[in-house]
Amino acid sequence: MMADIDITIIGAGIVGLAIVKELSEKYESIVVVERHSSFGQEASSRNSEVIHSGIHYPPGSLKANLCVEGNRMLYDICEKNGIGYEKLGKFTVATDEEEIGILEDLKQRGEENGVDGLVLYEPTEIKKIEPCVRAKLAIYSPSSGIIDSHGLMKHFADATKSKGALVVYNSEVTDIKKGNFGFKFKVKNSDGTTEDFTTKILINSGGLDSDKIAEMAGIDMDEAGYRLHPCKGDYFSWNKKSLNHLIYPVPEKFSIGIHAGLDLNHDIKFGPNAYFVNKIDYGVESEKEEFYNSIRKYLPTIDINDLSPAMSGIRPKLQTQDEDFRDFVICHESERGLAGLINLVGIESPGLTAAPAIAKYLSETVDTVYNNL
Repeated sequence: MMADIDITIIGAGIVGLAIVKELSEKYESIVVVERHSSFGQEASSRNSEVIHSGIHYPPGSLKANLCVEGNRMLYDICEKNGIGYEKLGKFTVATDEEEIGILEDLKQRGEENGVDGLVLYEPTEIKKIEPCVRAKLAIYSPSSGIIDSHGLMKHFADATKSKGALVVYNSEVTDIKKGNFGFKFKVKNSDGTTEDFTTKILINSGGLDSDKIAEMAGIDMDEAGYRLHPCKGDYFSWNKKSLNHLIYPVPEKFSIGIHAGLDLNHDIKFGPNAYFVNKIDYGVESEKEEFYNSIRKYLPTIDINDLSPAMSGIRPKLQTQDEDFRDFVICHESERGLAGLINLVGIESPGLTAAPAIAKYLSETVDTVYNNL
């Protein structure tokens, strides 16, 4: 069967769903193709569910700009649509003198990014608010919070359906070819059958496989700098309810560190750490001692016996541990002779927070592309 579609989105993670929700407000012929049996089965459902403020990312980067904008958009979306969230606030803590300079630089970076309300707290002030936490100095980020990510994705999916857009599950894109008027692509269904489609615009929001999808469409992923490095992060749960805010260590070059995160029940998980893997496996592989030694720097009274393996997630990182910061790739590939193909590659943290802002940003690109094809 050959069908004609105006816009096809590959991937029904949080970003793909935010995009189709945004585009379905003004375009009618939209299909989302998802290889899993439901939405958000990979990175979108295996994360800290934190609404980030935007202090961690270089000023002017897409990660910084879209995180700060997405933060504000998410709270509004949650309020209007009954999605669970809590604006907890976050303390990023320096535990020794050497880390104080890093913390002060982080505050300055956040202010350059337009993050509101950042305040430095002295040890006595921190102790009054979070008695278990030890710190020489801390940044308080009042706009940080937590969200029911499943509820958010369901909202996007339901809103999309009400506008007539179609999300097709158990369908994997296996081949993409540039045609005269768009793209031809092949989909393999769960029963092993295949179908062929054509689309005017193809949006690659394939998460962990977005580099392979770009390659399938004819892009040399190494020449383009699109090759992904799957980076796993484990979480351990804590059988105490002794915190009321998110607690983060100062960031390292490659990671924002093993932090204390809360869910909407105020149950606490620590993580993620960061290590590269060659296969997708969601078992917790890290040793408890690694987490304990990291956490006790800011929670000195923690007992290692109170930690239990909880879950893991895998991030689609563009950089290796020895490389510098890499920004989100959000690119219309017209200069590579692939007009109508828009790639989103390396959409890791703060992808959840940035999702509605990414969708808004991409919508402007789609409007231009659609009108010029």
